[in-house]
Parts: sequence; C-alpha cells; structure tokens
Amino acid sequence: MAGGGSLTRRILRSRAAGAAASGAIAFYIRLIEATSSKAYIGREHTDALLKSDKGFIIAFWHSRLLMGAALRGETDKPVKMLISTHRDGEIIARAVKGFGVELIRGSAADPKKPEKNKSGAPAVVEMIAALEAGAIVGMTPDGPRGPAEIAKIGAVKLAARTGAPILPGAYSASRGRRLETWDRFLLAAPFSRLAFAARPPIHVEQGTDAAGLEASRLRLEAELNEAARIADDAVGRAD
Repeated sequence: MAGGGSLTRRILRSRAAGAAASGAIAFYIRLIEATSSKAYIGREHTDALLKSDKGFIIAFWHSRLLMGAALRGETDKPVKMLISTHRDGEIIARAVKGFGVELIRGSAADPKKPEKNKSGAPAVVEMIAALEAGAIVGMTPDGPRGPAEIAKIGAVKLAARTGAPILPGAYSASRGRRLETWDRFLLAAPFSRLAFAARPPIHVEQGTDAAGLEASRLRLEAELNEAARIADDAVGRAD
C-alpha cells in the first residue's frame, strides 16, 4: 500500500498532471468570464494610474486571485505577477500565461528557514526593473502561505524603494463558494455577476522609516479588506 500511495503522489506531481491542472484552470477562468456580467467600482483610481507612463503595484488577497488574469485586457501595459516557486505556483503560472501575464518567480523569505533560497532577492530585482520600465506588478500580500488577510511588508517596501504606488483591489462573484483552504479561496461559478473594486492608491515615500512602513502596511491591509467588502456588497455576497 505504501508503494501504491507513493506512486499516486508521483503521478499527481508529474509535469503532465500539472499541465492538465493549468489547462483546466485557464479554461475555467475563460468560462466564468464569458458567461458572467462584470461591474467595475472605483475605476477612476485604476484609470488615473493606467494613463501614466509610470509603473505601479496592484495588490489583492490570495483568496481573490482567480479572476485577476481576466483583467489583463484592460491595459496595454506589461503585466507581471509575483508567483511562488512552489509547485502550486508553477500550475498557476502556466494557467495565466495564455492571458498575457508574465511571471516573476519567487516567495517571501521564511525567517524560520533562512537556509532555504526562495528566490526572494532575484524576484525583488526583477520587480524593481519591471516597475521602472512602466509595468504593472501584481502581488498577494498574504500569500503564498498566509496568515490569511494579514498583509506582509513586502509590497510596502517595494513601493518605498521604487516610488511606485500600490493599488488595492478585490473581485467578488454572486455565485460560487469559499473553499476549505487556508485563505478560504473564492471559487466563482459560471453565470455569475462579477464585481471588481479598486481603492485609492497608496503612496509610500522613499526613505520612510520603520514606523511609517508599518502604518502603510496597516493601511494596505484595511484597504484590501474594504475593497473585498465593496465587491461583495455589489454582488450581494455575504459569507
């Protein structure tokens, strides 16, 4: 039995299985997009940034990740997304590739495991270069492991280092369910009403001290929660 279980795990971890999962996710996103109505709330915040030739950071909770790729068609700017080096990140990377989203592979450093290289430093360098070139960089401040809806400091430090604003956002769906995952991932259902909500950009001055960075982190956390609340209210979702 142990050998059989091990074989099953190896099959599930195979490249073929990962490719199949990526294809299924991409198909599902397109199905939801094609069968659902869409509403954009706070679009003036997004439009002001899109009109600029400067890059910016777009942030959303990990649980609201699913339909992010569907927004790619809203701009001609290059869009890059920070994705974990974990196998789940590879599956997501393949799934969104067809939407024209480029991937930056890396993870936040785990202070409990400093000996493990999560490609954090190279990812930061790549994000800085992308922002300086006028691209949009997507981040999930509570990903990839949580705690859910607790913003890490990474996006705020990146904003302070580059001068790029952070646009907090969220999506919601009238139909679908929250999964029993660490983040209670929102899995939208086809034939839904979708809402995408954006909040005012957060600007972090270069050279901001530790107290200022923490204040900006708390503001980002609050604005992400507010964006999720507004999107949920717009579609009548009450979890």
